[in-house]
Order: sequence, then C-alpha cells, then structure tokens
Amino acid sequence: MKLLANIMVGFVALLHVGFMVLEMFFWDHAVGEKVFKLPREVLHSSAVLAANQGLYNGFLAAGLGWALATGRRDVKLFFLGCVLVAGVFGGFTSKVSILFVQAMPALLALVLVLLSSPKAQSH
Repeated sequence: MKLLANIMVGFVALLHVGFMVLEMFFWDHAVGEKVFKLPREVLHSSAVLAANQGLYNGFLAAGLGWALATGRRDVKLFFLGCVLVAGVFGGFTSKVSILFVQAMPALLALVLVLLSSPKAQSH
C-alpha cells in the first residue's frame, strides 16, 4: 500500500510539473490555445498571471518531491491537502474538469497515504 501511495504522490507531483510548464511557457502558444480553448488574445493578455500560477504549481510539485524524498507523511499530507483545496477551488470557480484532473488524483493520493501510514494502522 505504501508503494502505491508513493506512486500516486509522484503522479500528482508530475502533474504539477506539467501544469507549471504549460502555464509558464506554453500558455499563449498554440498548445495553450488548444488546451484551454480560449482565444490567443485572451491567453496573451493573461500570460503573466498564468506564469505566476505556474510558479505556484511548481512549488506544489517541489513540496511533493520533498515529501517523497524524505518520506515524511506530514509533508505529503500538507502538500496533497494544498493541491486538493486548489483543485476544488478551481473546479468551482474556473472549470469543472479541474476537479477530475487535479483534485481527484490528490484526493486518491491523500487517502492512500492515510491508509498506508503506520499511524492509520494503529487505531
């Protein structure tokens, strides 16, 4: 179970690396236009905001990577919680698909971390 939990944490981290690259470097290019289905003018005018958002996604990925490298359950739970909250917020305020692309993988990883930890088994 712990291996599966770590694989999911790694998957969520890789998703956020992808989000970071997309938002920081491809937001106002053809790739961003295809992914976000917005006119290039809108994407171009919001590119600085998207780059900032991408940087935050990079921080989430770095935190999850740190959690995996150190094996710290508390760090995994903290960063997965951050990803989950961001995904739920984005799903309700921006695009419903964010619930499935960001929040659901984080929720699954969070549950797996909780189930795989010795603390969860001792209760």
